[in-house]
Amino acid sequence: MHRLVLWKTSHRTFDFTAHAAIMGVLNVTPDSFSDGGQWLDVDAAVAHAQAMAADGAEIIDVGGESTRPGAEPVSEVEELRRVLPVIERLATEHVVSIDTMKPAVARAAVAAGAAIINDVTGLRDPAMRDVVRETGVAAIAMHMQGEPRTMQRAPTYADVMAEVRESLRQAFDACLASGIDPMRLALDPGIGFGKTLEHNLALLRGLESVRIGRRPLVVGVSRKSFLGGVVEDRAWPTVALTSLLRERGAQVLRVHDVKPNAQALRMTEAILG
Repeated sequence: MHRLVLWKTSHRTFDFTAHAAIMGVLNVTPDSFSDGGQWLDVDAAVAHAQAMAADGAEIIDVGGESTRPGAEPVSEVEELRRVLPVIERLATEHVVSIDTMKPAVARAAVAAGAAIINDVTGLRDPAMRDVVRETGVAAIAMHMQGEPRTMQRAPTYADVMAEVRESLRQAFDACLASGIDPMRLALDPGIGFGKTLEHNLALLRGLESVRIGRRPLVVGVSRKSFLGGVVEDRAWPTVALTSLLRERGAQVLRVHDVKPNAQALRMTEAILG
């Protein structure tokens, strides 16, 4: 029997009881690790998002500041300049997520039509939680050890599963204490964010154990460097992991190459019934 899992955004309610969703990555940045510089032009970014949606992406995740290891922060003004024109053009037809650590950027993005806030800092900032509560959007709280500039400098854990789960529990509890509807929340273990290859593999093996409060799990492994610690190519291993992680309990798969991952997801769900 499938377990009911719902996720309420300001635009629609996702029913993940027997169906997961593909989140297409749209980085409007010059320095993202995989596609930096490709979608800086607004028309090109919108066209790429439309293509991802046609290929099966149900959510378009727009980011204007790279969070790759070693990335330098950008100003609020510059981040807004990059993301707002894209969100405004996409939000009338698609569910758009804003990938940001800045509450002011999140608020402006929601005003422009974003339905989800994707925060790699785990909604730790009370001001970010205020934005989520006041606007009624959905939000993703992700685990990260450290910050993008320093997170891959010898990350250590005594027990990675227990520590990531506890961090996500604290984020979830802080959101509830801030008055956020739990049905608006999703959680992300933060694969590749302050974690070694061994940490990442352990989290992927035991994915279900980090779930809190029956909330959806968002997982992003697409093209990440830890894959290179196992195999040379990163695209097809991402597709394989989309199938595996769907079976392991992931409800949202964040990917760059939408079509093959969407097809793998649908095939997996046909087998799972």
